[in-house]
Amino acid sequence: MKITIGKKQIGTEKPVYIIAEIGVNHCGNINLAKKMVLVAKKNGADAVKFQTFLAESIATPKTPKVRYQIKLRTKKESHYEMLKSLELSKKNHEILFKFCKRKKIQFLSTPYDINSAKFLNKLGCKAFKTSSADIVDLELHSYLAKTKKPVIISTGMSNYEEIKKCVQIYKKHSNKKFILLHCVSNYPCSIKSLNLKVIPKLKTLFKLPVGFSDHSLGNEAAIIAVSLGATMIEKHFTLDKKLPGPDHKASLTPKEFLNYIKAIRKAETMLGKDIKKCQVEEKEMRKISRKSITLKRHMKRNQILKQSDIIMKRPGKGMNGQYVDLVIGKKMKSNFLKDHQLKLRDLI
Repeated sequence: MKITIGKKQIGTEKPVYIIAEIGVNHCGNINLAKKMVLVAKKNGADAVKFQTFLAESIATPKTPKVRYQIKLRTKKESHYEMLKSLELSKKNHEILFKFCKRKKIQFLSTPYDINSAKFLNKLGCKAFKTSSADIVDLELHSYLAKTKKPVIISTGMSNYEEIKKCVQIYKKHSNKKFILLHCVSNYPCSIKSLNLKVIPKLKTLFKLPVGFSDHSLGNEAAIIAVSLGATMIEKHFTLDKKLPGPDHKASLTPKEFLNYIKAIRKAETMLGKDIKKCQVEEKEMRKISRKSITLKRHMKRNQILKQSDIIMKRPGKGMNGQYVDLVIGKKMKSNFLKDHQLKLRDLI
């Protein structure tokens, strides 16, 4: 099954779709956000993704911070205050949406509530991306499903039953244009928590494209994910890991992001297609190192060929061993010397 976002198709026979997750790493600075878009585009990303929310719509004032957020932000700041400082205004959304369109890179964003989703839909977003935390917000998914647009669903912190209930929402509204992203919701997540075998399992269970939202360190997880059939990779991206904000430290710098994409593309090239055939670069080797049906002694015209008359020898320019049964018992059409490599036209 293939899903189209903008002008690009996503599916098993297509290049892996790569999302640069800018998220809140713009620090509320529109110029920084634009620069990040340009660098992501230059380094090979298919899309950039932001986050759309109002702090008062998604968190109560007493919501505690996650441990990694406490380490990376001021301790006096509340979870609510942190979110408030990272909001992206509607005006800046509009600026970035138009900017991405001009620069020919797909604009995506994660709506954290229905009103944000409605705003993005009205803005003209071609697709939506939901957060792992919101896989259980079935009202939000119900709205997104009804738009009939593609939806990318992160599955961090969830189990198969919760994923199934979310998927049923899309089936109920006859929206088949959605993708599941395997994800581990920690920044960064540990190697032992990755469970990348979930990727083919999700493909088998739900019969739809599956990708990977990568919160691990290094390139290895993405390469393994691609080898397991991931058709989409999302990765956090920053211009400087020292910038203020909860996600910079676990994000890739421009150089790291470029190498990350190169590694994915190299893995794709290595995987190739599931067609087994002699490669162009193997043809010379096949002609030389394969063996052909070869005469062990001189043979005269009309002499019947026996098993004891042949041996398998290089080069491989004659008939290979799979044709032995075709030649045994045939008569020689002419006289042939020892080490002659038989062809069908030599026999009657």
